Amino acid sequence: MNLFSFLAESFDLPILDWIAANLWCPFLDAVMPVITLLGDAGIFWIAIAVALLFFKKTRRVGLGMGIALLMGLILCNLTLKPLCGRPRPYDYQEAVFGKVIPLLIERQHDFSFPSGHTIASFEAATVMLLNSPALGIPAMILAVLIAFSRMYL
Repeated sequence: MNLFSFLAESFDLPILDWIAANLWCPFLDAVMPVITLLGDAGIFWIAIAVALLFFKKTRRVGLGMGIALLMGLILCNLTLKPLCGRPRPYDYQEAVFGKVIPLLIERQHDFSFPSGHTIASFEAATVMLLNSPALGIPAMILAVLIAFSRMYL
């Protein structure tokens, strides 16, 4: 058993199966696809960063978010994802166990780890939290929801 298989079968899949068995409900089925859209390509966080650049009081936060998002893109999506080459859990379950997992969103065609949605969300939220708790606390809550939405979906 290689490292990926070990991690998938001993860590990822039990968590995802627990979420599916214990947290599934029609409300989350409707809400989680909307929440995950906020993390798509970092567009929501990029828009917030750009908006913050327009105001002198928040310009530093917007610039920090932009730098963090750019670094995350380079380190996560362009470097670590290809290096790790970790298939999505639903692809792994189908290939190894023949189990087809129903999805609430379109199948993704890139690698699963690390999650670009999650990285971008926590980068932006961390910059906001370090500079303004009033902005950062709601941003952190949203980042957690986006991260959870990736597992739920």
